Amino acid sequence: MHEWLVNYGFYSLFLLSFLAATVIPLGSEWLLVAMLLSRSEPLAAVAVATAGNFLGALTTYWIGLHGGDFLKQRVLRLDQKSTLKAERFYARFGSYSLLLSFLPIVGDPLCLIGGVLRVRFIRFSLLVVSGKLARYAAVAWLTLQGAAL
Repeated sequence: MHEWLVNYGFYSLFLLSFLAATVIPLGSEWLLVAMLLSRSEPLAAVAVATAGNFLGALTTYWIGLHGGDFLKQRVLRLDQKSTLKAERFYARFGSYSLLLSFLPIVGDPLCLIGGVLRVRFIRFSLLVVSGKLARYAAVAWLTLQGAAL
């Protein structure tokens, strides 16, 4: 396994992190931990995992952005009044929930809703990258601290 991690680890980490941030129920933390325990460069591993996970979240955001009308009317069944109310609430408070986009189960829908409700790209990016970077940095720090014991 060590040889595989050396040859394909970063590519696999990027792909797994990307897929984990879409609607596919995967986790990527285990591979980050495995790579760190096999002496991969921590900053590079965290950067690759964060980049892959952010790009996966952008994909989900894009689906919400361009499929928003279909999602609002057919899937969520929101009328115009409910949509406006949700947009006002989300614009005021809800976009900060994107900091929690790294959480299992709720993270992917948060990114989708961010696209449906047309959160500005810069705001979306800063909040999502911050949350995902914090998660991967915490996993790496805890792994390295545990390995040092």
